[in-house]
Amino acid sequence: MSRILPGMLLLILVVGGCGKENLAIPNVPVNFSAQLTDPRLIRLSSPGGAVALSDYGVAGVVIYRTNSGGYVAYDRCSTVNPEKKCAVELDEPSFTVTDKCSGAKYLLEDGSPAKAPAQLSLKKYNTFVAGNTLHVTN
Repeated sequence: MSRILPGMLLLILVVGGCGKENLAIPNVPVNFSAQLTDPRLIRLSSPGGAVALSDYGVAGVVIYRTNSGGYVAYDRCSTVNPEKKCAVELDEPSFTVTDKCSGAKYLLEDGSPAKAPAQLSLKKYNTFVAGNTLHVTN
């Protein structure tokens, strides 16, 4: 028994240390606010509309007006090879976004993967409307 235990511990350490590292979208401060009448946000005036902004988050931010009329925001950094910081691009119609580097697709309603090789959802940010101003934060 005393010879088996060290061998098992060694096996656990070797197996646990192998494989890909757990790559995640880095946490960066996001604090975006704009009037809903801002020309950059005009496509958000009706459900199903989306806009992509470049100056926030890791690779930019995509904001989507959901079918229920709310707003969701995601980092544009693809979850496939996030170290490359490949920004997803809006599709037409704007219900999905595509990672041009890997071909992965994501649904904008909830950020979930829609096409391989994507396995993880897009990184989601908090959204809220105060008056006529849309806020995106983390």
